[in-house]
Amino acid sequence: MRSDRSQSAPLGLKIAAACGLLFLHLPLLLIFVYAFTTEEKSYQWPPPGLTTQWFAATWNRPDVWQALSLSVQVAAISTAIALVLGTLCAAAVSQTRFFGRETISLLVILPIALPGIITGIALRAAFNLAEIPFSFWTIVLGHATFCVVVVYNNAVARFRRTSGSLIEASMDLGADGFQTFRHVILPNIGTALLAGGMLAFALSFDEVIVTTFTAGQQQTLPIWMLEELVRPRQRPVTNVVAMVVVLVTLLPILAAYYLTRDGDQIAGAGK
Repeated sequence: MRSDRSQSAPLGLKIAAACGLLFLHLPLLLIFVYAFTTEEKSYQWPPPGLTTQWFAATWNRPDVWQALSLSVQVAAISTAIALVLGTLCAAAVSQTRFFGRETISLLVILPIALPGIITGIALRAAFNLAEIPFSFWTIVLGHATFCVVVVYNNAVARFRRTSGSLIEASMDLGADGFQTFRHVILPNIGTALLAGGMLAFALSFDEVIVTTFTAGQQQTLPIWMLEELVRPRQRPVTNVVAMVVVLVTLLPILAAYYLTRDGDQIAGAGK
């Protein structure tokens, strides 16, 4: 008797899946094609010709490098803040019991559940009320609000699958708090933190809405792309930059997937 897993999917389901994938990824393929077009003023299909000249033009644009540098710096610092705060919140919620624990957990994940424009307006109002000038650091704080959620979700899930008896055994054997964290806790949650950090970096790198409300005169790479589309100088340059954004955000997401797909294999899990 054949198992359910060995049965082939119906043809209609295969066609529906293929159509869904094309709907999601065909626009991305068009971005890649238009990065090589010889037409610089419009999106003509099919492209009249193919060229690699726009890669050199992008390389020599100082405004692209400034926007890229700012995006990387903001994403790196936001991710670092999120790793610290998200891990501490996850440890507190998953390893201890106290009044209002579930409420705190809800409040931690709320920023990513709200529409970005609501978060952006709230942050802008708070910065104005506190008379904090909009700068690099206001962008970082804005991005950290949702980056913390990504790290928290990964860390709290891994903490809950890690047996508390391992920590108790470590303490019984004479290890202090730092030694227990380094040799017991961190090896068990390390891949979850790395995956959460990668996802947080990717989200921060291509964030637009919150950045719009928290930036001053600075331009991150997504904001630069948005303004270039409104007032284009060289349209294919925007598509070359879009290719970079796709690759920069895709690689961490793939790495995070492969790091967490075997997350059920935790030392002491279920014991």
